[in-house]
Amino acid sequence: MIELLHAHVTLLFSSALMLVGILSSLAASRFGVPILLVFLGTGMLAGEDGVGGVLFSDYRLTYIIGSAALAIILFDGGLRTRTATVRSVLGPAGTLATVGVLMTATMTGLVAVALLDLTIVQGLLIGAIVASTDAAVVFFLLRTGGLQLRRRVGATLEVESSTNDPVAVLLTLILVEIALGFPAEDWLHIVVAVLRAVTVGVAVGVTGGFALVAVLNRLTLPTGLHPAFVVTAAVTMFALAQSLDGSGFLAAYVAGLVLGNRPIRAYGSIITFHDTATWICQIILFTLLGLLVTPSRLVPLLAPAIAIAVFLMAVGRPLAVFACLAPFGFNRREMTFVSWVGLRGGVSIFLATIPTLAGLPNAEIFFNVAFVVVVVSLVVQGWTIGFAARRNGVALRDPAPEVRRIDIDLPGQLDAELVGYPLIDPSPATRHRALPRWVKPVMVIRNESILEPGEAGALKTGDYGYFIAPTQRLSRLDRFFAVDGTLPAPDAVPEFPFDATLSAGAVADLYGLEIDGQERGMSIAELFADRLDGAPQEGDRLDFGDAILIAHDVADDRVRLAGLLLEATPEDGDVPPPTGLAAIRDRMRRFIAPA
Repeated sequence: MIELLHAHVTLLFSSALMLVGILSSLAASRFGVPILLVFLGTGMLAGEDGVGGVLFSDYRLTYIIGSAALAIILFDGGLRTRTATVRSVLGPAGTLATVGVLMTATMTGLVAVALLDLTIVQGLLIGAIVASTDAAVVFFLLRTGGLQLRRRVGATLEVESSTNDPVAVLLTLILVEIALGFPAEDWLHIVVAVLRAVTVGVAVGVTGGFALVAVLNRLTLPTGLHPAFVVTAAVTMFALAQSLDGSGFLAAYVAGLVLGNRPIRAYGSIITFHDTATWICQIILFTLLGLLVTPSRLVPLLAPAIAIAVFLMAVGRPLAVFACLAPFGFNRREMTFVSWVGLRGGVSIFLATIPTLAGLPNAEIFFNVAFVVVVVSLVVQGWTIGFAARRNGVALRDPAPEVRRIDIDLPGQLDAELVGYPLIDPSPATRHRALPRWVKPVMVIRNESILEPGEAGALKTGDYGYFIAPTQRLSRLDRFFAVDGTLPAPDAVPEFPFDATLSAGAVADLYGLEIDGQERGMSIAELFADRLDGAPQEGDRLDFGDAILIAHDVADDRVRLAGLLLEATPEDGDVPPPTGLAAIRDRMRRFIAPA
């Protein structure tokens, strides 16, 4: 009976800890605290030196739970990434994930040797543990913070953080073996090991991803089991790749990438389920890692560990980023931002458990240093990521607004879905009223009555419409029904449409807008293609000097019709606007009028 009571108390404590972590997110959102730091702090408060007083030192359990959590988070990241985006940044991201990790680990390791009086091998081990950026943290902070980056910068960060783990893991394992006295491998064996990890990881991910697509589309699972099946498959592929000496992290990400870019059944419910799953995984992972830490044992290492974190953020990561990205044409501001978003998270603490599991003497040093580095990274970089994006001009000034959508799976249909949207003002749907030509209305709910499309007529604010639309175009349809606070009022400065073959320089000169010199010779269509990695979508927006360009007609990944949205003049009775609205309209008419 005592064992049963102990089990019930453990269950009570674990569930209560989860509830505290979830509720703490409300305070974090209000005060702008990095949410993952809150979960970490919750675990520390419940731990040995906190109010909970719980003694927890099960590194093996932490490793197992952390593996499953990271597999699900990385799978979710791949699920939301387009293959065209990956292809466009494979060069810079791949260089950062390999050469960048090696450079960062070496520089940071040498600093650790000097500050902690360690051997070269031990110092390099600390460098390897904290060298890789954490995809889980990058995905999570960008998504929950509502920050949207220019596609090239955002894609480079996401792909790099998702693919740099194999090098860091192999470096950690090799250095642990050397520290334990095993014969050191030569560089050829290390390179072969890295290539094997990448090859096996990609092979398992691609094979598992296509197998998952086939199962989802050919088997009729009971309602609600599709998302659960996908999550379980992600963990299975991670474990399989690891068992074959491959990279489980890479396998999970690639499998998600395959699944997210193929027509599959129940895609909407899978995405919705993964939103919840990634939250739960982050809460469990960081709370557990916080529980594993004893703050009193951090004090002797606090000063050198903070110094290592500062060097990593201010010197090590920037040097590696500038060396790796400069050959690919990234400008200084883009590289500065990528340097600053070298976020450390659960992966670093996760890798720091390996020396303990391997029985390395004084292994607690590696864990405690990694923990401090992660906390400093979350506090300093996590708290300022939005400011850094805006300061360096890589944040979209007009990000894609959120949309409320209901997805209904159509039996036997993989290329089309039944979706429902509320018509909320302001949104393009309430402004333009005309639906895209590839959308088929099914029914409209108005004033609690169900109406057929012909009976309902034009859509009105407050309606709830259901439509059949191609699965691959749902993101474009989301834009049509998204609440968009940037839409101008009827009496505001209007949007001016024009042919996208016009020169960007000519349009900029017409309105007195300043743009980069290298973009002046491009057409508007080429400008969209260049900034959006050759895959613009209807409704995409670009900063264009002090104005905004909007893509309205996209065919074969090329913008045909664009619009220019000028910012409204600030209300100031003492300062008249420099150009009247009538004059702007007249200049526009002359500009687009046929010769």
